Amino acid sequence: MSGGLFDRWFAAPAPAQAPEATPAVGLQLWLDDQARVLRLAGPLRSLLALPGQAGARVHDYLERHSWLVLEGHPADWQGQPLDLDFHTVMGHALHTRGWLQRHEQGWMLQLFDIGDLLREQRWDRQRPLLGEIGHALRECGAERLAQTVREQLRSLTEHWQAAALRLVLREPGGWRHFASSDDAWPWPDDRRLRDRLDQWPAQTLIEVRDDPDLLALCGGASLFLVPYRQGLEAEAWMLCAGARQVPAVDMAMALVRSLTEPLLVRHRRQQLQHQAHHLDDLQQQLGAGWWEWPAHGDLQLDPALAAALGFDSRVGQAQWLDRLHPADREPAQLALDQARDGQALSLGVRLLDRDPLAAPRWFQWAGQGRGGQLRGFLLDISALKAQEQQAGAARARLENLIARSPAVIYVQRYAEGALHSDFYSASLAPLLGWEADGEFARQPGLAVHPDDRPLWLERTRSLLRDGQVRCRYRLRDHLGGYHWMLDEARLLRDDLGQPLEVVGLWLDVSEATEAAERMRQSEERYRVLVEDSPAMICRYRPDLSVLFGNRPLADYLGCTPEQLQGADLGQWLSADQREGFIQRLRALTPEQPVSSAEICLQLPGREHAWWVWADRGMFDGEGRLLEVQAVGRDNTEVRRSQQQLLQGAKMATLGELATGLLHEINQPLNVMRMAVVNALKRLENGAADPAYLEDKLRRIEAQVERAARLVEHMRVYGRRSTVERERFAAWCAVQGAHALLEEGLRGKGVALQLESPEAMPQVLGHQDQLEQVLINLMVNARDALLEQQVAQPWIRVRQALHGERLWLLVEDNAGGIDARLHERIFEPFFTTKPAGVGTGLGLSVSHGIVSQMGGELTVSNTPGGACFCIELPVHCTS
Repeated sequence: MSGGLFDRWFAAPAPAQAPEATPAVGLQLWLDDQARVLRLAGPLRSLLALPGQAGARVHDYLERHSWLVLEGHPADWQGQPLDLDFHTVMGHALHTRGWLQRHEQGWMLQLFDIGDLLREQRWDRQRPLLGEIGHALRECGAERLAQTVREQLRSLTEHWQAAALRLVLREPGGWRHFASSDDAWPWPDDRRLRDRLDQWPAQTLIEVRDDPDLLALCGGASLFLVPYRQGLEAEAWMLCAGARQVPAVDMAMALVRSLTEPLLVRHRRQQLQHQAHHLDDLQQQLGAGWWEWPAHGDLQLDPALAAALGFDSRVGQAQWLDRLHPADREPAQLALDQARDGQALSLGVRLLDRDPLAAPRWFQWAGQGRGGQLRGFLLDISALKAQEQQAGAARARLENLIARSPAVIYVQRYAEGALHSDFYSASLAPLLGWEADGEFARQPGLAVHPDDRPLWLERTRSLLRDGQVRCRYRLRDHLGGYHWMLDEARLLRDDLGQPLEVVGLWLDVSEATEAAERMRQSEERYRVLVEDSPAMICRYRPDLSVLFGNRPLADYLGCTPEQLQGADLGQWLSADQREGFIQRLRALTPEQPVSSAEICLQLPGREHAWWVWADRGMFDGEGRLLEVQAVGRDNTEVRRSQQQLLQGAKMATLGELATGLLHEINQPLNVMRMAVVNALKRLENGAADPAYLEDKLRRIEAQVERAARLVEHMRVYGRRSTVERERFAAWCAVQGAHALLEEGLRGKGVALQLESPEAMPQVLGHQDQLEQVLINLMVNARDALLEQQVAQPWIRVRQALHGERLWLLVEDNAGGIDARLHERIFEPFFTTKPAGVGTGLGLSVSHGIVSQMGGELTVSNTPGGACFCIELPVHCTS
């Protein structure tokens, strides 16, 4: 632009008469003496936003602050340069400079666009500020980073003449905020603003005009947002409240970039350092580390791994192979050569310890070659190898035990309506002398005693009809003799309920059967059989004083048969067990003299023992109970297996809920972190008063209690159930299941609805086990809802009382369960889920838990889905 033109801008001439033809440059406005616009001309006129009414004054075309320049009438504006800002159709102001001169009977206002000149002047003023911001953020220490950001924000606040600024950075899971001053920030609650950040386009500066909620939050002040974008999304936003005017877009974005880029670099560098520390910690905990082996050079080890193994960071090939177990050196050399040829390296090797007496450690040596250079990792698998060896030894012992025991495990395949033998355990040959591929093994029905063949046919029909069978019959051995066999078998079905195979056990009970026959023939033989029987047999009075006990019972109780006489049987029972035992005896009558139950005893040297105990009462002529004859068998291992199954199912459920529970714990941690950060800021600013600090500490204390309650609930739920049953409110189990599942269900879009009851009746059992049943039912409902892709999925839990029975109802809207599956849904290993998903034990375990509590678990369909009903007896405390 020439110097003459600049002179025209800054010193307006005042000719007596305007030329006849004004050049069409800039903008010309012809005015009358009242400043009404008569005509517009010039190329800039197309940019102006025209007022709606006719006869508008020149002020109607201008920004409001430009009215101060044009005070009075046009005659008062002559002889001075005029800087005027016009409204434009594009929304931003048109900056002009010019003069007023007389034209015929009116006035002509000649103006030129000076936007570029003003912009260059602003850039000249802001360049030092850009350099200062970047230099301050790059040079400050980590501990002063937040304070330095606040200082730079205060500088920008003064530069833009704004009320307050806030810088918002994107972080995983949310946004991080930096404010010029906590006290100066005008918004008491900016949650609604955070919700909108992801919705705004990150293209250019945004002036908020049509959001009354946000404008009300900042007291009606002006609000504009400047994005900082990397890629398609905004990595940061600068929020400015109360600025006198909207700054130029390019200058505002440059200032935001100068503040944001070094800050993001610092943050990402800290994140990388944290990740590196976490990776190092994880490698140390796993006993793992990386390694590299150049095509020509020594093996390079992760320094931490090398120190743990007693190596230098560089190890020669010969030194490496010398530290391997002699049996692993040749396979390692071969695997290494193949890896250099491009094959993957994956080998378990044993590293010898420096101490010759220490056992070698197992490592998984894995890697991949590229261009002759190998890279990979070493992972300590000593614990896994030890478990494999223990499992192998246990399997060998089990196979040896089966081979030596009088029992045969067999599998029969179902095909075309018949059962075909597929497998026999190794104990078949020692027990019956059959060859695995012999005629009797292929068709065992041919070896059945002629008198027992109807029983054999009925056994097959019962298996296919009922799914399980338990019966006795005689089988012929290779010498022609017969063995009494106890046959216990179960039919397994596929997902559609079709028979697949039969898994069964033959137990040789010939001796027991013959002994029972001899016992009926002779009282003496009966007495000897009682003494030598593996079962526990005794007689006792109604006051539980023992009259007689056989040797197995004495051995279990840690005494001799003589010491049992006169002993109190109740001394090995807890108070609750003894009370239940006596109540069961009182229920015996001459008409119903037999009773059986599972009892728990506290035996010497053992934690607990579980017996299946059967009583038969002996009465006098008047119906008074004289004594009781009892037979028992040890059921401890079965009970422990059941407890392990329950505990395993419980821990599997807890593992599935871990993500939601970690999120639940993370919430109070975030609240505590923000309270600590705010308190520290107040302390750094010297503005912290005791009342403020007390409020923050109490908030932290409340969140600690909240997290502690959740952790305590997880700990109580995860531990083993107590031996003795307890009284508890059934609805408490519902609340416990709700606490563990709520977050996970909400994350998957499933609504969990609890209808709190007015009364809280109590039941007898274990609260954590009932909670496990409810979790199983809710998780199954959740899986069904997600599989069916229900639009608005929900699960509802409610309680109902029917006389002395309490109902807990778990309902969903997943469409229900095929009615043909209702009778089989509680069978072990039955599942409708795809192969590899689920074990089929959840509902079976739940059914067992409810049955042990004296209740019943049933299923029915509702118009919208399925309803599982847990029916339990109400326990009266009176």
